[in-house]
Amino acid sequence: MLAKNAIEVNHLRKRYNGTVAVDNIAFQVKEGEIFGFLGPNGAGKTTTLRLLTGLTRPTSGSATVGGHDILTESVKVREHIGVVPEVSNIYDEMTAWDNLIFASQLYDVPKDQRKTRAKELLELFGLYERRTSRVGTFSRGMKRRVTIATALIHKPSILFLDEPTTGLDVQSSRTIRNLIKELNKSNVTVFLTTHYIEEADQLCQRVAIINRGRIVTVDSPEKLKASAEKHQIIEVSFNQGPYEQR
Repeated sequence: MLAKNAIEVNHLRKRYNGTVAVDNIAFQVKEGEIFGFLGPNGAGKTTTLRLLTGLTRPTSGSATVGGHDILTESVKVREHIGVVPEVSNIYDEMTAWDNLIFASQLYDVPKDQRKTRAKELLELFGLYERRTSRVGTFSRGMKRRVTIATALIHKPSILFLDEPTTGLDVQSSRTIRNLIKELNKSNVTVFLTTHYIEEADQLCQRVAIINRGRIVTVDSPEKLKASAEKHQIIEVSFNQGPYEQR
């Protein structure tokens, strides 16, 4: 049986003060897959994520997330998604535990489930022993884990991750990637923006490449790599030196 689409995007466009940030893009994300949105800084990745999560309105076009229209059913969309922005939105002055409990209140998690859910997530993310520590004392990698945990507190079916490993050390990046794989095993659909091609290769079943607001291609990492190998360009340069006559 073919998987349903968790996200459907049709001719989506966003213009800011005369500048087109997202230009007539269209793609689908299947339920249960990790879908990579790959491109350089300024390509339109974050704008697309903001459009799909209801943080900004499109100039034209349409999209559904979790089967709900991003314009007419934005409240329903938010019920089904978790969003991890590039800049952490947790509170440094609060403990890891209090951040999760506060997030559970914002997402209307039933009161009798909040502590259980917070404990499960902190254990999954390897942070339970530091649950009473202020987040301001955490490393960037630990803060990133808390941020992702808060986005999962209400058990969303779709998780949006905006550049989750940018600025992290190698070990922290590996930890985050392993967590994303574990989440996906529990059938969470993941929409991942990144400018690291290695990250997309390791995590994603399919990847869309965006550049200057336009989708260049959508395919599996294996097929994209195979296509690139067929079109290799070899550049040869020679150091100029004195000519010696023999």
